[in-house]
Parts: sequence; structure tokens; C-alpha cells
Amino acid sequence: MNADRFIVNLLNEVLHLQGRGLGFTRDTPLLHHVPELDSMAVVSLLGAIEERLGVVIDDSEISGDLFESVGSLADFVATKYSF
Repeated sequence: MNADRFIVNLLNEVLHLQGRGLGFTRDTPLLHHVPELDSMAVVSLLGAIEERLGVVIDDSEISGDLFESVGSLADFVATKYSF
């Protein structure tokens, strides 16, 4: 599994997309484009990343740019965990 696939699967699960998220690509926009990705979902998603990968995400690392696309989120996760 690579970071892209990890994020696609996690988005599908955490956002309860019922398979719709499995077609996401690196270029799929997230913030303001996926209605299920609200502020509570962001918190849940970050918590799931920390829990599943055993990493810590500092508040200072979180910005809107992080959730611009699947690719931007996957690239960030790849800096925290070696796939």
C-alpha cells in the first residue's frame, strides 16, 4: 500500500462515502468539494491517521492546504510514515 491508496481508503471509510471515495485520484479536490469533509470530519480523519499509522500530527502542521486534494494529504502523510 502507498500513501495515495491509504488516504483514498481512509477517506472512503471515515467520511462514510460507501465506495464513492474509492475512485478518488491524487488530483481529486477535497476541501469545499467533498461535502462530507466538514470540520468534524477533518478531526476524525486526522485522528484516524494518527491511530492507524502510530504518528503524531502537531496542530502547527494543519492548514487548509493540507486538504486541498487527495495528493496533498497523501504527500503530507508520506512525510510522517514510510510506506
